[in-house]
Amino acid sequence: MPAPLHRVFLDVDGTLRNGWKVLGYFLLVAAVSLVLSPLYRLLPRPIRAAFPGQWVGALACLAAAWAFLRTEAAPLSALGLRLNGRFLGHLVLGTLGGCALMGASAGLAWSLGGLHWTRTPGVGLAALSSAARLFLAVALFEELLFRGYAFQRAARGLGFAGAQAAFALLFALMHWRNPGMAGATKAWATMNIALAALLLGFCWRRTGSLALPIGVHLGWNWTQGSLLGFGVSGTASQGWWTPAFHGRPEWLTGGAFGLEASLPGALVCGAAVLALWVWKGAGEDATGGASTASGS
Repeated sequence: MPAPLHRVFLDVDGTLRNGWKVLGYFLLVAAVSLVLSPLYRLLPRPIRAAFPGQWVGALACLAAAWAFLRTEAAPLSALGLRLNGRFLGHLVLGTLGGCALMGASAGLAWSLGGLHWTRTPGVGLAALSSAARLFLAVALFEELLFRGYAFQRAARGLGFAGAQAAFALLFALMHWRNPGMAGATKAWATMNIALAALLLGFCWRRTGSLALPIGVHLGWNWTQGSLLGFGVSGTASQGWWTPAFHGRPEWLTGGAFGLEASLPGALVCGAAVLALWVWKGAGEDATGGASTASGS
């Protein structure tokens, strides 16, 4: 006998099922973005230069999360957004970790004879600072969207492993629209971006905070593009240094797409995922779930 219609939407406690919360969250983010985007374009150019458009997406994610959390009588900090000293510490640690991961990937590609670097003329500290603001906005937006409310409610419904698999696939598919996503590059990039999503998901699980994944995401992109001059997920970037490729296969260096489409990137990111998989962080409770109270 089929279940009553209301059971399709409500669980045994009479609350909306997590799957519908995930879908509703994404729809609300899209709706809020449609409202905020025209208002953003009305802002003076200097303000838009200081606050790139990705901040609109981040605000839309925050607004949608706040709305859904209100229905659960939970604060926004429950997502892992408690802005305190621990949050700042994890943000700094994550940023340094992201820089180290990308530096290790680039170093491995260099050691295998894939490339060398030359200093880029005209790129100074102001450019590095401006790029850091951009990549902070990108990291905040994408982590709120893919490791925030929707991911955490999916983890409640599917379990952490199920949410990791689903959102790693979604994160990779969302990058298929990026430049250079074709042929072997598409295959390498899809695998590496999915690995990066798993890494960022573990960063949240092991700390109960979004600070660590935001920092890793920021450090990863900034080092890859602004410091080392690689493409960032297919988007060309002028860096402090410019890579000169030695004509080796693109799987060694990632080519124009960036190290996210390379074997060194896969090895380094895979090793980081394995390390976080075996390490149990202080942000997890006794049942193995993330404790947002202690880590946010």
